[in-house]
Amino acid sequence: MALIILGLALWWGAHLFKRVMPGARGAMEETMGAASKGVIALALVVSIVLMVLGYRGAAFTPLYTPPGWTLHLNNLLMLVAVILFGMGSSKGRARSWFRHPMLMGFATWAIAHLLVNGDVASVVLFGGLLLWVPVTMVLINSGDPFWERPAPGQPAGDLRLIIISVVVFAVIGAVHGWLGPWPFPGGGS
Repeated sequence: MALIILGLALWWGAHLFKRVMPGARGAMEETMGAASKGVIALALVVSIVLMVLGYRGAAFTPLYTPPGWTLHLNNLLMLVAVILFGMGSSKGRARSWFRHPMLMGFATWAIAHLLVNGDVASVVLFGGLLLWVPVTMVLINSGDPFWERPAPGQPAGDLRLIIISVVVFAVIGAVHGWLGPWPFPGGGS
């Protein structure tokens, strides 16, 4: 559990450093130049490694038992999360719907995982990552309160977003099944 918490702390710190301590982050950029971005990226990679190792090594201590139907809801929410992740970079109409589509996708991903994992390690990991989202949104919005909504693109861009998202979702599901539990109904290989 300590590795999960350490990974979460590093994730939060690396992501929020620029917004919470802009002077220190600016000094780091002045001193290190472009390498400062590499340090932040390395901190994020280390945070993910710590969270994965901590999660995989954590004892299973149940808090609640999710009903079987939450697997279906999880998969639907995961598809929505992938769509939201891609929405900000899409060239369709949907890109103008939300200010923070990637963060909304991240929150949807965390909620989906809380629906199907009722143990302490899952609640700490996915709950800790879920809490990071609104804090980040508030900090972004307070630092730049005026959002200029992007111009909506063409409907064909939304169709591409959906097709690409379905493919990415299938790949994520296959990799998830290869590395851990099979995420779809009916078992798996």
